[in-house]
Amino acid sequence: MSQPRWAVVVPVKRLAAAKSRLRGALPGVPHEELALALAADTLRAVLACPAVAEVLVVTDDARVAAAARAAGARVLPDEPDAGLNAAFRHGAAASTAGWVAGLTADLPALRPAELAGALLAAQTGRPGARWFVPDAPGGGTVLLAAPPDVALDPRFGEGSAAAHAASGALPLTGDWPTLRRDVDTAADLAVAVRLGLGPRTAVLAGLGSPAR
Repeated sequence: MSQPRWAVVVPVKRLAAAKSRLRGALPGVPHEELALALAADTLRAVLACPAVAEVLVVTDDARVAAAARAAGARVLPDEPDAGLNAAFRHGAAASTAGWVAGLTADLPALRPAELAGALLAAQTGRPGARWFVPDAPGGGTVLLAAPPDVALDPRFGEGSAAAHAASGALPLTGDWPTLRRDVDTAADLAVAVRLGLGPRTAVLAGLGSPAR
């Protein structure tokens, strides 16, 4: 079965308010620069995934919008301005591909092949089902996927894995360590370093720009 072309929605908060628990994780690095790097490396991997037809970044931050456009993503203002789930719904409603996924913007180690694997697993699973990928600890969600004509119905936030399961979404638990490694804390960032950071975050972490 050939893999469909997906629309991936990536909401990004205003940098000043983003990733508050990560403040100070890289001494000497301005927090907004780190938050922007996380999002930029996430987008870089998504745009390199062959299964993805379009990437929709929902944001009201001018720097995020400029970086996203330069990378090749489509930018939507966060018109709902009502939190993460409203931003996911807004992006999904504007997508032009039949299959839609919502992805968090804090996956700096993400490999395109792992994202492709998760999207393929969603495509080939139970027809008509929504699917989610739990984060590495298991309580959160990094990816939510829906087939054509099925609402994304995001439930991101604290305890989102359980919330998505309660809403009828089914878990995907493939071997995708870089997809599941979201970065909320300095400890998370240390794990992402071991997995291999994307180039923008790697530079801020003093690791140069490793090949991806």
